[in-house]
Amino acid sequence: MVRANGAVSLRELARVVQTSEVTVRRDVRALEAEGLLDRRHGGAVLPGGFTRESGFPQKSHLATAEKTAIADLAADLVEEGEAVVVGAGTTTQELARRLARVPGLTVVTNSLLVAQALAHANRVEVVMTGGTLRGSNYALVGSGAEQSLQGLRVSRAFLSGSGLTAERGLSTSNMLSASVDRALVQAAGEVVVLADHTKLGADTMFQTVPTDVITRLVTDEPPPHDDRAATELQALADQGVQVTVASAPGSSTGEGGGRGRQSRLGPSGRRTGEEGVPLPGQRRNHPPGPGGAQLRSASSLAEQQQQGTPGRVADLAPRRR
Repeated sequence: MVRANGAVSLRELARVVQTSEVTVRRDVRALEAEGLLDRRHGGAVLPGGFTRESGFPQKSHLATAEKTAIADLAADLVEEGEAVVVGAGTTTQELARRLARVPGLTVVTNSLLVAQALAHANRVEVVMTGGTLRGSNYALVGSGAEQSLQGLRVSRAFLSGSGLTAERGLSTSNMLSASVDRALVQAAGEVVVLADHTKLGADTMFQTVPTDVITRLVTDEPPPHDDRAATELQALADQGVQVTVASAPGSSTGEGGGRGRQSRLGPSGRRTGEEGVPLPGQRRNHPPGPGGAQLRSASSLAEQQQQGTPGRVADLAPRRR
């Protein structure tokens, strides 16, 4: 499975072979000793995974239930009339599918998959960056993408990555992707990181968002024996990141079917909140725009803002430092 997909989670392995995660973890440890794979928190990857990045086909089959639960909760942050940035990734693609139901929304993205998910959305405007297509994750990168984001201001950015630690924040395995993600962050008042438990504690080559710039983390419940992921979550909360944890439907910690259960992790380690409670955050209501999905470039939207033309881009909120 690792050879076919590039990476796999312990939870998925246990489900496929119909055994416990404890048994799977022991077998994965033995396979690592033979040099056949590298263990990661909550999963396993091909050897040399620190510098290796799986392509979209591999990532799309990893932690699918968890990504769905994360996207459900993250979508609660967004109300009609807002303007947001959505970066590239399989989790952000899931988020985009839910944002298609938000009228009057403007979504700035460098991801062809995010744009595709919103292409037929009623009354949602999609703003694409320029740049060079990176085929492994269908994202636009390079100086063209970064320059097209200059002058843009949106309420918040939703980003994913390859790893997340309290020490370095969000990181990725590709330098070009990291550079564009940093430009996306500069355009946003808040930064929301979407990361499933397999990325907690993983540290990859290029830092994209330092911990002190991350406003919120939306993640899923780590497996019961994944102490390092739980420790990482607490360390992030202690540094001021608002942590919201969703239980994936059908997981060992979740409810059966439907929407994942939500809880928040405070600096003291005590979980707060209850199922169905919206995520915290400033909400701005703006008049909905004209009907029909629209596609524009980021540079044209920035030019509109500089000219003072009325638009649907929310005011810039001060970023916590």
